[in-house]
Amino acid sequence: MSNISGILKSIRDIMWQDTGLNGDAQRLEQLGWMLFLKIFSDKDLEMEMMDSSYVSPIPKEFHWTKEKGNWAGDDEGITGDALLEFVDRKLFPALRNIDVSTGNRRALIVREVFEGNNNYMKSGINLRKVLNKLNELNFNVAKERHAFGELYETMLKELQSAGKSGEFYTPRAITSFITQMVNPQHNQKILDPACGTGGFLTCAIDHLSKSTKSVELRKTMQENIIGWEYKPLPYLLATTNLILHDIEVPNISFGDALGQPLTHYTEKDRVDVIIANPPFGGIVANNNENNFPQTFRTKESADLFLILIIHLLKQQGKAGIVLPDGSLTGEGVKQRVRERLLTECNLHTIIRLPNSVFQPYATVATNLLFFDKGTPTTNVWYYEHKMPQGQKAYSKTKPIRVEEFEPIRQWWNNRTESDVCWNVSIDTIKERNYDLDIKNPVKQEEQHTYTSAELMQQLEQSFATSNTLLQQLKQVINN
Repeated sequence: MSNISGILKSIRDIMWQDTGLNGDAQRLEQLGWMLFLKIFSDKDLEMEMMDSSYVSPIPKEFHWTKEKGNWAGDDEGITGDALLEFVDRKLFPALRNIDVSTGNRRALIVREVFEGNNNYMKSGINLRKVLNKLNELNFNVAKERHAFGELYETMLKELQSAGKSGEFYTPRAITSFITQMVNPQHNQKILDPACGTGGFLTCAIDHLSKSTKSVELRKTMQENIIGWEYKPLPYLLATTNLILHDIEVPNISFGDALGQPLTHYTEKDRVDVIIANPPFGGIVANNNENNFPQTFRTKESADLFLILIIHLLKQQGKAGIVLPDGSLTGEGVKQRVRERLLTECNLHTIIRLPNSVFQPYATVATNLLFFDKGTPTTNVWYYEHKMPQGQKAYSKTKPIRVEEFEPIRQWWNNRTESDVCWNVSIDTIKERNYDLDIKNPVKQEEQHTYTSAELMQQLEQSFATSNTLLQQLKQVINN
């Protein structure tokens, strides 16, 4: 087996030397389209061997093969300016305009990946070096593909500290816990309407794979595990992520879930399970709030996604989602959104998380909400997730871990009140005008003395958040 971690380190070292690449997110996008094409081509070769009638949607000139003279697979192939010209003026234009008239889903995936991404490298020599390192990988060897899949997850995790791109990655501990608690089953349709890099989707694949080795059931996963993503980089990364998880043709759509009227989503679009971390803290673009009924119109994306999720669930459907504290409280539209949730669904559990789970790209407190559609809420269980002993906050080097959710798993099916969990009746919630931001009734207010450095950091973060919101507001006004 290849030394996969060594190969990836070599690729990164080469990319650091290229003047066209700026920042971790851009380097990941560059590696992303190259990985996608290599993995896609390897899968094409496998499918051709299994089915003599199979024809790749990628024209032969642009395929990644080991044939002599091939632009990518031949280690002695073109390099320097000739390689750059081929990639920029031939490869990308051809794949962006690939024929999709036959309805070939694999062709559509290729076109959508290359429509939204770019070649940033400025040195054809460096590009040749990266291609040659990728040629050392064979994604048709299952062990190698799965080993690379684990490293790929680590690469995606690094997005959490890559500026705005961090919003596309949800910590693995959270995606795993939500998926396990919602417990999707085979033959159920499972949707993430804001799938980012595909963390929830791959957790659903792993969850279902534990209970079967049936080839037929694995094929149904390909249709039943559904993702929507409207930004090019995470769409590319999610598609590659699912292919690495043995999904030949990922069922991921490139488009904005909020970009069409709510009424356009009909019964055929409804699903059994939704697991998601909808974008929050931002202002929706393109006046998408007008796609919703007047009573629910708001610029807050998290609240619109909550209405969409309720609408998309089938009767008796289940959901586990991440929402910020701001969606649990507030008057006007926010109150009406919560009232609809509690009236149409049984919101049975809220897990309250510390506000550092999504640092550094988001510092607001978040919650995990679990609900079933079809019966109104009668009472809500709250569970306050506490930081590990001796730890003040989560960080890049000390992220939230899967094991930390074990006490909640043990409590889940045998619920009793304690110093970290409490039960609130719907009558109390109605008296509070459907305010769900209910603090732990037995928790003592924590006293914390901040150092000057901590205060300066918090002030800096506050200024940065204010500036971001100001720029978003300016953009909305100018549009």
